[in-house]
Amino acid sequence: MNSSSQSGQVESVSGRAAWQAFFDFPRQVYASDPSWVEPLKFERKRQWSPGNPWFEHAEAQAFVLRRRGQVVGTISAQIDHLQPEEGGSRVGYFGQLESLNDAESFRLLLDAAGDWLRARGCTEMRGPYDLSINQSCGLLVEGRDTPPMVLMGHAPAWYAEHLEAAGMRPVMDMLAYLLPPDFEPPPAMQRLLARASKRMTLRPMDFSRYGEEIDLLRLLFNDAWSENWGFVPLTENEFRATGRELRQIIRPGYTCIAEVDGEAAGFIVALPNINELIKDLDGRLLPLGWAKLLWRLKRRRATTARVPLMGVKRQFQRGPLGAAISFGMIDQVRHALDADGIRTVELSWILETNQGMNNLIKTMGGKLYKRYRMFQRRLGD
Repeated sequence: MNSSSQSGQVESVSGRAAWQAFFDFPRQVYASDPSWVEPLKFERKRQWSPGNPWFEHAEAQAFVLRRRGQVVGTISAQIDHLQPEEGGSRVGYFGQLESLNDAESFRLLLDAAGDWLRARGCTEMRGPYDLSINQSCGLLVEGRDTPPMVLMGHAPAWYAEHLEAAGMRPVMDMLAYLLPPDFEPPPAMQRLLARASKRMTLRPMDFSRYGEEIDLLRLLFNDAWSENWGFVPLTENEFRATGRELRQIIRPGYTCIAEVDGEAAGFIVALPNINELIKDLDGRLLPLGWAKLLWRLKRRRATTARVPLMGVKRQFQRGPLGAAISFGMIDQVRHALDADGIRTVELSWILETNQGMNNLIKTMGGKLYKRYRMFQRRLGD
């Protein structure tokens, strides 16, 4: 699919040279941004590989916008066939949107993604997703003065303005908080934990049974998040692939599984902020990047971490026991993080509508420091 105007030509990405241009372009946007951390290119390429298990239930197309032969923007369009209809509307996604500061470029890129989605039966377009809600998602709209944590995005100030000018409307904000692991537990937290202590036990993941534990986390995740806005379940193959990818950086003490009356009831996973260790690699692991990264993973500790995965089973979510499970898991993991030299932890993404979790984090002293926004528009408007 190609479309053109006097402002440039949008082309479907096909062939090695076009893919290389697609992966290389973001550096033009962020060249002068000291907060940007370039993602590892091999990760981006693996994401688009036919071997990515996400493609077992999804399809996607990448596009580049060229002007006078030069790439000046990129975008992806994708459909996840596990995404349920919403009020009779079929939702498609856009993502990996990068462009220089030009409103017309945004319009052309979004129109190209929308046309591709409409041709496949979608009536709404939502994003940005990279490539799904279970990966990186949302546009950074507040907190650009600090680098993104592991698996989080970054964006220039003009992106939101140009998205709205192209007809995209905000539909959901997701929040990121900072919390020192050595915080003083509030009295309310201590009382809840004391009351739940007879029924609740807390343990780290058992890495000698790593595969079985990953399967358990998937069941807990899909149950805990099933009523969340935009939820799409993770398949067995997807979650196992994620587990394999994280095996090199995940640490037993950074994990916790909560059990209530002997039944798994919740989990939390924290990751060292690998972005601290890759910022100077410029997205490349060759020729020496691999050696540097492996050495840093073994010998150099990050001082920041992120909690990307946390959930409490639905049957426990509403009420004091659910709060105690969340408090308990955070309390268990924070001691390991503190002992490992972690000084700051990010908790994200928290839906703005999730008042229970937002209040819980604030009770512990968490400070809101970044805001990510999802946009949507009806196709055909």
